[in-house]
Amino acid sequence: MSPRTPRSSSTDVRERPQVPAKTTRAAPPRARTAPRRLRRSTKVWLSVGLVITLLAVGAQWTLRQSLFRVQHVYVVGAQHESSSQILAATGLGQRPTMLSVSSSNVAADLNVFPWIERVSVTKHWPNTVDIVVHESTPVAVAFTTSGQLRFVSDSGRDLGPAPLHVNLPTLTYLRPLATSWPFARAGEPAAMVASELPPAFSAQVSSITVNASGDVTLNMTTPVTFELGAAVNLHEKFVAIASVIAHSTLRPGDVVDVSVPDELAVTGPAPS
Repeated sequence: MSPRTPRSSSTDVRERPQVPAKTTRAAPPRARTAPRRLRRSTKVWLSVGLVITLLAVGAQWTLRQSLFRVQHVYVVGAQHESSSQILAATGLGQRPTMLSVSSSNVAADLNVFPWIERVSVTKHWPNTVDIVVHESTPVAVAFTTSGQLRFVSDSGRDLGPAPLHVNLPTLTYLRPLATSWPFARAGEPAAMVASELPPAFSAQVSSITVNASGDVTLNMTTPVTFELGAAVNLHEKFVAIASVIAHSTLRPGDVVDVSVPDELAVTGPAPS
């Protein structure tokens, strides 16, 4: 028996076919357009800003030329001041630019004239200005400390000289100050009452007195005196006065207290 020939052990090694590795394609680099767009946008805005600035400067320069300066001024409603006085006070006679003209500036300039209460200004481009003057209406008269009779407005303002024969109530302040006009300050309630007098008896009021506390008294032509107290609830107090005049028999020198309209009190003249 012949000896076995040992099998040669051989290993059949089969190599796996190599799968080629997937090749990842690199993405193409993005185009760097953002900075370019930013630079382009900045240039556009700078150009727009430059154009706007040039237009504004050009407009300002144009509006300051002679065509756009005040050349015509029309004044309406001024009875106590002349047009030349108004032109001089406002400076409109110096042909300022239309841009510099405003109602507030004109009103401030004309405040030196006591009769002018307010003004309205209308600009008509390129070079015309209309001024409408609203003057105060005098409601009373009052004497100065030097004995001059002056018109008084509803706010107590001194409007200027008044003739002695004028048919308006005379205001009196019981504690007149030595050098100042009281009816625009402590004595203003008298002017306010004068401005509110009803037609029913306003013609019968000869004078209105106010004291330092603001209490007001009406002195009638009859002569009868009505004490109003403070210048409040004037409508109710005037109704009470009208009722007393129409339905009561008053004697000269009587004093009627209407400071509380529902509780009238009538007293005779003070003993002499």
